[in-house]
Amino acid sequence: MADASSIAYDALKMAVEHVLGKIREGKKLSTEDVLILYLGTIVGDLKEIRADIARLDHRIDETNKRIDQTNQRIDEVAKSLSARVDETNRRIDEISRSLSARIDETNKRIDDLARSLSARIDETNKRIDDLAKRIDAVQATLLEIQKLLLELVKTRQPAP
Repeated sequence: MADASSIAYDALKMAVEHVLGKIREGKKLSTEDVLILYLGTIVGDLKEIRADIARLDHRIDETNKRIDQTNQRIDEVAKSLSARVDETNRRIDEISRSLSARIDETNKRIDDLARSLSARIDETNKRIDDLAKRIDAVQATLLEIQKLLLELVKTRQPAP
């Protein structure tokens, strides 16, 4: 069954054709005839507008589909980039842990070497101090010997 708008459109179309027939015959038009022509023009314009609206709706739907596809591609790229960033961060963390462990091991070796060198330096300083004491003792002994030798030389020389 046809809807009311199509029935009204068909009735208006027939009325417009009847008025156009009057115009061809050269008859005088009544106010109602002019009104029917005017409504016919408006209905024609409305049909064109409706067709334009339908065409624009179709274009909008197509554009929305393209936007949805683009958004889906953006989401896929964002997901892929996010996964790559996560993997890069994981690798950075792994390298950071490895470098931290190596730095800690190197610092431990440096500390051990510093303690060892410090102990050896302390031992060498102690030996130097002991040697300095022995040298001082030898010098004191040599000084005593020198004094004794001077006395001995003085006692052996004839008196003048």
